[in-house]
Amino acid sequence: MKNIFIGILLVMLAASALNGQSRLFGERSAFTQYYLTPFIMHPGATGQNDYSQVVGIYRNSWASFPGSPKTFAFGYEGPIGNRIGLGLLGMSDSYAAFNTSKGLLSLSYTITSEKNKIGFGISGEYIQHKLRSSELLNPLVDQGDREIVNRLDGYSFFDASIGVYGLYDGKLSYGITLPSIISQRISGDGDPVDTEIGYIASVGYRFEVEDKDLVFEPSIYVKKLLYVPLHVDINLKADFLNEQLTAGLTGSIGAEQRIGFLIGTQLSNFGFHYAYNLSVHKFQQYNNGSHELSLKLRLQPYSSPSGN
Repeated sequence: MKNIFIGILLVMLAASALNGQSRLFGERSAFTQYYLTPFIMHPGATGQNDYSQVVGIYRNSWASFPGSPKTFAFGYEGPIGNRIGLGLLGMSDSYAAFNTSKGLLSLSYTITSEKNKIGFGISGEYIQHKLRSSELLNPLVDQGDREIVNRLDGYSFFDASIGVYGLYDGKLSYGITLPSIISQRISGDGDPVDTEIGYIASVGYRFEVEDKDLVFEPSIYVKKLLYVPLHVDINLKADFLNEQLTAGLTGSIGAEQRIGFLIGTQLSNFGFHYAYNLSVHKFQQYNNGSHELSLKLRLQPYSSPSGN
């Protein structure tokens, strides 16, 4: 019974790939720790810190289930000039017979006033979807299926997004991004790319308990995207002893229903975080949840020649 279920899943994934629909094409990110590195979701957040950082993230979704999604990303983000931020991110995602590769470049311009800091950002992505050629050896796949054979080289796309991200009074964070305002197929035959105006909106607040060296940061992310029905992520992060210990809880409602926790640390310039998530759907009984690891290395801060 399990082998039959796996076979059905592989066929469904192949059909999804042939239609050019990917969980990463609309979702923007497979990760749950995005609120620790908001430039992944919001191009306007790029380079708003006073330091640069190198980020590596690995996620194993539906762990222990054959062909489960595995995603790795490596990137850089930080200020490169007065008010200008740069973000670079490469991502590789393996999902049964379906592979997705992404390369992202984001730029932002940040305006700072006495109370408010707001960044205006734009990002461009190269996205490639393809089937693994080794799947032709799968006995459940018809090796003569021309639709599959003709698409082993995959599809490539260019995708552009715009957005703003700000911090008011050092406590209230807010952002909105319009993803995929431009989606253009640049290789592969097939139907035109479907488009739909979606959004990613977020708001958060920083509560400081100074005498306890404790900071609470609740946040809400609302996402309505192409191929991805509306869902809401509710996060609560707590930092102790100047980020030497971080803990968090996450709950998602809507299209994606899951619960999870986060634990991590920031020691000097090195940060490590681990997240574990469980789905509330019945498929959870076939896997042991999702595991996500992230490493961050803070680099020297940018210093303007004028001192601004």
